[in-house]
Amino acid sequence: MPPENLDLLGAVTELERERGIDRETLLAAVEAALVSAYKRNYSTVENVVARIDRTTGRVELFVIKRVVEEVLDPTQEIPADEAVRLDPAYQPGDVVEFPVVLKDFGRIAAQTAKQVVLQRIREAERGMIYDEFSQREGDIVTGIVQRVQTRHVFVDLGKTEAVLPPSEQMVGDSYAPGERIRVYLSEVRRTPKGPQIIVSRSHPGLLKRLFELEVPEIHDGLVEIRAIAREAGTRSKIAVHSRDDNIDPVGACVGHKGMRVQHVVGELRGEKVDIVPWSGNQQEFVATALRPAKVSHVLLNEEEKVARVVVPDFQLSLAIGRGGQNARLAARLTGWRIDIRSDTQLTEEERAELATVPPVSSLSAPWSQAGDLEGAVDAPWSSAPSTAAPWGPPPDRESQE
Repeated sequence: MPPENLDLLGAVTELERERGIDRETLLAAVEAALVSAYKRNYSTVENVVARIDRTTGRVELFVIKRVVEEVLDPTQEIPADEAVRLDPAYQPGDVVEFPVVLKDFGRIAAQTAKQVVLQRIREAERGMIYDEFSQREGDIVTGIVQRVQTRHVFVDLGKTEAVLPPSEQMVGDSYAPGERIRVYLSEVRRTPKGPQIIVSRSHPGLLKRLFELEVPEIHDGLVEIRAIAREAGTRSKIAVHSRDDNIDPVGACVGHKGMRVQHVVGELRGEKVDIVPWSGNQQEFVATALRPAKVSHVLLNEEEKVARVVVPDFQLSLAIGRGGQNARLAARLTGWRIDIRSDTQLTEEERAELATVPPVSSLSAPWSQAGDLEGAVDAPWSSAPSTAAPWGPPPDRESQE
């Protein structure tokens, strides 16, 4: 066996080990490179194929021509009478292979083959990276900040680089080269230059995945996150539900002495997180979504999807929140447009209507009045009382995950 054949197989084996590219893919790339180099070197338009013996490494090139009764393209076809002289078994439609002598292939052809092989290897690597990361869309990945350029943050994910655009960054966030961060893999695009990976720090999915990592009950499916509303970098609300009546979903997310939620808040650089129990009773759900404010009554208008909420006078600013944030997040979390009134703002007609409606406290689930829950919403990671301001209906992306 010629030593150059052994060298070829050895090089392929080494590339397979170093780059993680399938051996057959590499050999197919070498075959394509040899064909390309031959056509460039001899300026031919003939149909040429290359074959590499997978055991010996022997390289052979063939010109392929199809047997026809009448030749229209001599570079691609051979007349039937001529083919029969080569082998009486040939019939129209068969393919004849003519071996190509490589003695004058030359240094230029070898260099061309090398370039094509490297290009095919790069294409194969890009394809592998795209396949790997496209399957991980919606997941959390950990990377290292490489550089910050025109407010775009480039994050090294090991095998490739991802982009954290300004629109996907949290309010007040800053990034330093060499810093390790967790990001949400929001989109993988296929481009001519290879896969483009877009990551996010503001996506609600990041908050959801962080809780899945910190709370075993969520990971195991005993507790589920039903809805998320997030204003990245400042405050978020999540609604959780337990599939096991013996598990308090809020307590599970908060953890012992608040350790679980504190880990999430730390990863989000101090973003406040309110955890509320989800309820199929929409009146109760709207009321709990407005925590830490305490709600007296909730009246629902199903047709207009408006919830009228009544709170004590001293709870009004807390219910609305600074800049309307608390009410705005509650609206996004529940999907209801929320109209908050204090007791003294009610008309006589509204008071008469409320007299026929049970207070929210009578609708609460067994764990919603537990001491642990009250501690959760009043803890340092929860929002403090704030001033009143307008709020609106749910915006585009803040929705149930």
